[in-house]
Amino acid sequence: MSAKAQILYDFTAEPGNNELSVRQGETVTVLDQAVGGGWIEAKNSSGQTGLVPEGYLQVVAAGDGGGGVSVSGGGATDRWDDDDGEWDDDWDDQSEGCYRGDEEEGGGASARSSSTLGPSMLSLNKFAFHKGPSPEVFLLAKPPAGTRERLPVYIGEVGPVWLYPSSPLDCVIADPKRESKLYGLKSFIEYQITANTTHRPVTHRYKHFDWLYERLLDKFGCVLPIPSLPDKQVTGRFQQDFINLRMEQLQSWINRMSRHPVVSLSDVFTLFISYTDEKEWKAGKRKAERDETVGPMMFCLLEPEAPELDPEQVEHQCELYSRFTRSMEDGVRELLNVGHTHWKRCTGPLPKEYERIGLAFVNLSTVFTSSKYPGEETLTDALTFAGKTYEEIAEIVKQQPQKDLHFLLETNSEYKGLLGCFPDIMTVHKAAVEKVKESDRLIAAGKITNNEKKLMSRSISNMSYGLMAEMNHFHSNRIYDYNRVMQLYLEQQVAFYQQIADKLRGALSRFTTL
Repeated sequence: MSAKAQILYDFTAEPGNNELSVRQGETVTVLDQAVGGGWIEAKNSSGQTGLVPEGYLQVVAAGDGGGGVSVSGGGATDRWDDDDGEWDDDWDDQSEGCYRGDEEEGGGASARSSSTLGPSMLSLNKFAFHKGPSPEVFLLAKPPAGTRERLPVYIGEVGPVWLYPSSPLDCVIADPKRESKLYGLKSFIEYQITANTTHRPVTHRYKHFDWLYERLLDKFGCVLPIPSLPDKQVTGRFQQDFINLRMEQLQSWINRMSRHPVVSLSDVFTLFISYTDEKEWKAGKRKAERDETVGPMMFCLLEPEAPELDPEQVEHQCELYSRFTRSMEDGVRELLNVGHTHWKRCTGPLPKEYERIGLAFVNLSTVFTSSKYPGEETLTDALTFAGKTYEEIAEIVKQQPQKDLHFLLETNSEYKGLLGCFPDIMTVHKAAVEKVKESDRLIAAGKITNNEKKLMSRSISNMSYGLMAEMNHFHSNRIYDYNRVMQLYLEQQVAFYQQIADKLRGALSRFTTL
């Protein structure tokens, strides 16, 4: 059956590009999920068909419960071989929850926005600032008794920074294997993860990554951005191309987490990459699900080695940063749109143009040959060679986006997701700041004491240190990532045009100079 999709954003088709204009909230039918280059062929309720950016769709399998999933890749639907379905009982039948299996499968946390879907769909309810305890619960709280966790913040050359480990963590995902259970009725892909701290591989399925994502989101989501995993898959999850793509995306995700000084040293992440046996894994999993220092309570663990910050200065820096992230998000979206359009052209009309030029040369050569005029074999052979050269160039053009544009778009998609997390983080900080501003009224109402007001001021200062440490971490990673991906892109572009130039020189050498 064809999948249905809900449109997340307005999209206006460009004339002559075989695109389909859609409006937010509209429901369309997915016709072809394997167009490539970030595009999907769809049909609207009026029967019109065309291409729509895949990031503008939230797709639901026919007859499914409404969960948003990815649609990259094609092939037959493996409804029973579903590695992305509800949680398996045998994974940990003593789990105490927090992964909300059935109820979330239809559109809750598991129906997250991916890096291609823009702003995070994270609910602020996770932060307990809008429902449940007020911000003063955190602002007056102390770390739970017995916890050894602390989040030290230091003052570096650029301002507040996290404490970075002396040896960077590196994790490699490799060797995906198809496994099964229930006498083959249930199949899944299992990946090996090897950390440079242990040099010992552990195995995980996609839904184990999903569990880790939920834990990290619950624990750190209001302190730092947790990038989403690649989306769930409706069809073709056992096709090799899809497996390779998912492994690449999971590798990018775990690289991002490994490079973060807070996440990489957390107990739950360490457990995920280095557990020694099933017993340790299950015990650690249940401990993580009972963790009390999650959400806003993480701010209790912040320990900056510096005096309290000036609230006005913090507010000014937050405004500058918010303005920057909004502008960067606009720039990332523009680059993604341009990149997807260029990808579609490179895999569609542009190769066909080169093929038509090549065919015209070959046809002209055939006409010349029919004259039977003596001594023109060199010319006709050269024309034929030129025609074949343009056909080869068409194939080079068609394959090029996968060599350079792919990595540029993946990096921008990842940053689009990261940038979408910051408004929620800023909202949490702003809610706490507003509560501190109300401290005099709270004292007058008898809700807090003067000593508690001082504690609230110190707590919001610590919280601000953490926010600025994360800002600086984001900036340093941004500079590194864009330097790396642009170098790769331009190196591949140089090689691309050099290859075409070499082909054309070869064709030129076939023609004699009179």
